[in-house]
Parts: sequence; C-alpha cells; structure tokens
Amino acid sequence: MIDQDNNQVGIIRTVEALGMAREAELDLVEVSATSKPPVCRLMDYGKWKYDQKKKEHKAKVKQHNVVLKEVRLRPKIDQHDRDTKINNARKFLEKGNKVQFTMMFKGREMMHLGMANEMFDLIVKELSDCSKVDSLPKRAGRRMNMVLGPVAKAEKPSKPVNNSENANESSMPAQSVQAE
Repeated sequence: MIDQDNNQVGIIRTVEALGMAREAELDLVEVSATSKPPVCRLMDYGKWKYDQKKKEHKAKVKQHNVVLKEVRLRPKIDQHDRDTKINNARKFLEKGNKVQFTMMFKGREMMHLGMANEMFDLIVKELSDCSKVDSLPKRAGRRMNMVLGPVAKAEKPSKPVNNSENANESSMPAQSVQAE
C-alpha cells in the first residue's frame, strides 16, 4: 500500500487499509491489480478525476484540427480573380489549414488540360513560401484537384544592419597616393 504522501507503507490487510482510508477521509484505490500482491493507494479519487478532466481539456484546447478548405477555379479565370483566390488560399494556409484547388471544366474546356496544369504550376510557385504540395494535380472526370498543405513556420533570424563597413572606412586615415 502507498499512503497519501507517496510513502510505501508495505503489505497490510485490506481491512486495515480501509480503516486507514476512513481515518484520513480518503479513498482506497487499487492501482495495480495484476501484481503480486496488488498495489493500492490512499488518495482523493474525486479530486484526481477532476484534475484528469482539466488536463484533457487543456490538451484539447491547445490542439489544432486541420481543416480542408476548397478553392474552385475555371480554366478561363481572369488574372485578378485568380490572384484573389490565391490570397484567400494564403490566409487559409497561414491559419494552418490545407487547401484543395479544384479546376472545373465545361464542354470543350476538357481539350485544354495543359492550361490547367500551367495554372496549378503558377499557384504552387505563388504559394511556395507558405505551402507544400500534398497531392499533385489529378484529373477526376470533369475536375482536376490539387491539395496544398501548410509549412511549419521556421523562425527567421533577424538580420542586423551592418554599418561596420562604412564606420571602418570613415575611421581610417586617408592615404595619399604619390605618383612615381
């Protein structure tokens, strides 16, 4: 048995352990039933359960669920509209979400799959600073899909302004050049 101060009491009978628990106004909890002899502990079981719930809640609050956001495009999309959709995707990626780009085709647009590949390449290049390609462009019927995932933020070292070169030049005495 282990008491409330985490001190090992030793092997005692169950009736004595229950008496000690009542005397200390605590619970007798079986910690390891499979060991020989079984290990029990004196503790406030309600308080322990409460602390466990609080720990789980804190872990859940700190956890970020990755959400898949979708951005739909057409092959004949205008440059400004495409830039707006790329900026929206950048915001999603910065929040830590994945972004699925879906290119939808109608009618004869299926003949120009090369344009869609070029557009996906442009999107990857535009978002290369904040994303990585999770899934390459794949065609599924009249759609083409590509998934980009966020990149872990690496801290950028601050670049100090280096004025030491200018300072060294001004502090050095001017040398005279003599013609020979």
